[in-house]
Amino acid sequence: MLITICRLYDSYADANSVVIGLQAAGIAPTETSVVSNNSDSWYRTGHAANTVTLRKQGTSEDTAAIGKFEGAAVGVAIGATAATAASLVTMLVLPGVGAVVGAGWLAALLGSMAIGGATGGLLGALTNAGISEEDAHVFVEGVRRGGTLVAARVSPTDVPRIEAMMNQSAVKLGERCDLYRKSGWHAFDPSAKAYTADQVRSERALHAH
Repeated sequence: MLITICRLYDSYADANSVVIGLQAAGIAPTETSVVSNNSDSWYRTGHAANTVTLRKQGTSEDTAAIGKFEGAAVGVAIGATAATAASLVTMLVLPGVGAVVGAGWLAALLGSMAIGGATGGLLGALTNAGISEEDAHVFVEGVRRGGTLVAARVSPTDVPRIEAMMNQSAVKLGERCDLYRKSGWHAFDPSAKAYTADQVRSERALHAH
């Protein structure tokens, strides 16, 4: 039985380094996944194709505002070096989160949920993967505010080693939860308005190190 370990990163570069490190440590690319806020369109592909929209029925104006992008065969960490294994990049629009770009099993799961009409979004996907609901709310809110989530499925014997690797540069979840609560936040709200590109940039700058 594999155990899911998730960590949140304020910097995509930090998340990317962790994914590369996980692969170097022997974790199969198929067991590693990345979901990163893309509200400021930091990740783009060169051709128009399909965006998977994971949300309740919206207006055509909502869809048009998102734009359309094409998934590309790149590393499991989006834009990673050529040394990483190929994986299909998925462009998604998540309820309450907005535009994200993802790769790996978690992104594929979110895409299949969208196609199948399932609800729950990233929060449901994380809890179904074994992440506690309390932690999942903070993880998803962190992505909503501009962060990048890395998820790895590992054997129980590998948990201590992989947790130590993934803790490098990761957000301290308890502290981040306390910070959110001080601003009046209680839990992730899928009906909330997604952050704008400027809000995402401001949030990232706030936690820059």
